[in-house]
Amino acid sequence: MASARGFRMGGTLFRVPPRRPAMAALALSLAALTGCSTVERVGNALTGGSSAQPGQQGYVRGFLGNVAAEEPRAAIVARDVLSAGGSAADAAVAAGFTLAVTLPSRAGLGGGGACLGYDPRRNEVEAFLFQPGARAAVPSGADRPAAVPMMARGLFALHARQGRLPFERTIAPAEGLARFGTPVSRAFATDLAAVSGPLLADPVSRAVFAPGGNPVAEGTPLAQQDLATTLAALRTAGVGDFHQGGLARRVEEASAAAGGFLTVPEMRAAVPQAVPPAQERLGADVLSVLPASADGGATLAAFRAAAAGGAAPAVAGSFGASTSLVVQDRDGGAVACAFTMNNLFGTGRMVPGMGFLLAPAPGMGSVQAPPLGAILVVNTNVKTMRYAGAGSGQGAAPAAAGGPAALHLSRRAPLLQALSSGAPEPGRGVAVSCQGSVSAAGCSGGADPRGFGLAVGND
Repeated sequence: MASARGFRMGGTLFRVPPRRPAMAALALSLAALTGCSTVERVGNALTGGSSAQPGQQGYVRGFLGNVAAEEPRAAIVARDVLSAGGSAADAAVAAGFTLAVTLPSRAGLGGGGACLGYDPRRNEVEAFLFQPGARAAVPSGADRPAAVPMMARGLFALHARQGRLPFERTIAPAEGLARFGTPVSRAFATDLAAVSGPLLADPVSRAVFAPGGNPVAEGTPLAQQDLATTLAALRTAGVGDFHQGGLARRVEEASAAAGGFLTVPEMRAAVPQAVPPAQERLGADVLSVLPASADGGATLAAFRAAAAGGAAPAVAGSFGASTSLVVQDRDGGAVACAFTMNNLFGTGRMVPGMGFLLAPAPGMGSVQAPPLGAILVVNTNVKTMRYAGAGSGQGAAPAAAGGPAALHLSRRAPLLQALSSGAPEPGRGVAVSCQGSVSAAGCSGGADPRGFGLAVGND
């Protein structure tokens, strides 16, 4: 039975049923037939196209688009989804779930984030807000009160509005990486080394991240069986079950053992928002940033400062870590996302038996919700993106999104130069730029060379 799922637009809660586009359903049917290769050969002979079916890697030939992410495996997964015929939203959702496996220090099922998405079919930019949810009060007995998890519901909202492939296919790559293991990236190994002492005091986290007694090192294969099981349940039972069904009841019970004390009513009531972004004209284009509730207005301020020749300012305060990614597809669609656990490794405690870390509740103790930085520049006249950027780096995250965009678009700095010089420390940015046609020749992606990210494309 399909689980209830939803997202909020303006003041209205929308319930969205599971989606299975006709082309993807046809591909699944053909793949189940004996002699499927015969069908593929006939289609290939008639069209001259790929023998892969919609939803299979290699279905799209030629220019796919571009991806840039602060963790390399997430970028590769997004690129593979574009290769299978997915939209920018499909690829961003798959990469987001992948980050929950490969960079759980900064993104995870217990956390959340915010995205900007441009869909050429609607010819509009939408902002999707799903920051780790605040609590009304400190629950009784909670020594580390947890934020209400928003990651899965937020990614579902993005997919419901702008996705093409079946939602369950966007979870499958992350599930496979968790189940069968993937080498630890330099980005994750660096984060783990920074806080391994207090993190590994939690026996559940220690069993995952230091199975041999020492923290896993860069290049070491890391499997996460409990997380794989949770992702499989999300894939089969649906995101709604995580917030108001059997999975939600498991989270409620297990989070108490981790000191977070989440409740099913709180999880049921927490829904993402799909709202208009903050916008202004940039010549013939429209520049969009996250609403002030996500970035405090700092991304646009950083863009204006850098465009005028000044330095993009960071937001003052003590904030937790974040990470970012951007995706552009071959049709001119784009998504820019920033994710956070409100602190590096969240509360430092993992939900027993479920494999994900809890984020600390914002507004309690010294925990502040970090500002999230994302920017999209779109030409609505020709229905295509021009620039997609996102940033990380505590209070410098909005500057890492807006600063490089201004240097590249307003001051004509090369993309990589803009990324490496457009934001103050510890800001890091990723971006995709299309200053010509939407093609391999006209578009490029980049990740700040001071970080550990990866930009991938295809021509």
